[in-house]
Amino acid sequence: MHTPVGRAASEKKKRTRKGLYGVNMADKDRKRKGLMDELPEQAKQQKGDSEADPDGNVEENGEKNILSGFKTTTVLKDSALEKAVFLHGKLEDQEAVVILQKTPIREDTVAEIFSGCKLKLEMKNDIYSIYHLQPPAHLNVIKTTVICPATEHHVKKYQVQEHFLVEETGEDYLSITLPYIKEQRFSLQWVFNILEKKAEADRIVYEDSDKDVGFVLLPDMKWDQKQIHDLYLIAIVHQRDLKSLRDLTASHLPLLQNICTKGKAAILKRYGLPSSKLRIYFHYQPSYYHLHIHFTALSFDVPGCGVVRAHLLSDVIQNLQSDSHYYRKRTLSFPLRADDGLFSKFKQAERLSTSWAVLGPLQRCIQAALVNSDKLAKRLATSSYSQAMHSLRDDFVLRPCETQQTS
Repeated sequence: MHTPVGRAASEKKKRTRKGLYGVNMADKDRKRKGLMDELPEQAKQQKGDSEADPDGNVEENGEKNILSGFKTTTVLKDSALEKAVFLHGKLEDQEAVVILQKTPIREDTVAEIFSGCKLKLEMKNDIYSIYHLQPPAHLNVIKTTVICPATEHHVKKYQVQEHFLVEETGEDYLSITLPYIKEQRFSLQWVFNILEKKAEADRIVYEDSDKDVGFVLLPDMKWDQKQIHDLYLIAIVHQRDLKSLRDLTASHLPLLQNICTKGKAAILKRYGLPSSKLRIYFHYQPSYYHLHIHFTALSFDVPGCGVVRAHLLSDVIQNLQSDSHYYRKRTLSFPLRADDGLFSKFKQAERLSTSWAVLGPLQRCIQAALVNSDKLAKRLATSSYSQAMHSLRDDFVLRPCETQQTS
């Protein structure tokens, strides 16, 4: 809690702080406070629950701390980059996946962190000091996602796996991918619950209820809604016969344009983020087969926004305007995990290049080629570029990869 002297000093700083371009930081703070006031009640309630019970034993449906009975069997992934750990285990004798992730530090909480923290000096050398800082309990939150009962698909999704790059033609989709999707019968009940407002209705940011061009816009589960620099929302279409990019034709342009226009407007109105700071895209392959579009802050380097999986909505619209059946004919590349069922189908159909498809070994092969760059330089000096590159492939790609396959 601030002392009277601390509050006076803080107010003085707010009156005098100026950004590099003359922006009054007190105004910026007020705008941010206004943004937080507009966040869904669920997000504010989560904060209130933490403050009311600093021990974290929040009661939900009369149950006390359901995670106290979780038994970890496997650490699926430990990501320092994401500041998260992904666990597989048992919860009340059911398979479960639990994701623990540190939440980002919000600028508007820094003063409270500093004034209410406990510091322990770890090292000091001249002008450099390193401390362990323990913030107030309600500001030291770990976002926890529980998937229970979890299927084998959920476990594999979060497990560290070697990836393969697949090139899927339009014919491959019809003969391999589509039959696999139908065979698996992936559950979409949670999606239908959202569309029918049986679940997460209080999280909906915007809805167009039109059955042809309508959609629901709501925060992705990965976003804690505490700040906008990692903004992440999902637009889920009301049409239920659209699974992915492959189903889109020019007849769906009104739907896509409606999502683009109204989605941007809703985000600007609610969060103050203009369209020039948004990344709007599809995934292919998607994580679930009901058409949806991702809206993320451009400043947020979110997993899955790279070229091997993301397709910008603006590009999709232009491609369909040029060719109504663009995505039914186009060859699309995407990564698959080594133990993914769809990967097995492509492998059985002999639609993979085993030497060149493995991303991990290929990276190591490239590193080996760079280390031996002198050898490559000599070959370039005595042969054509194409001959040298074929020789390089034989020496540094095929042989290491083949060695790993037989080891």
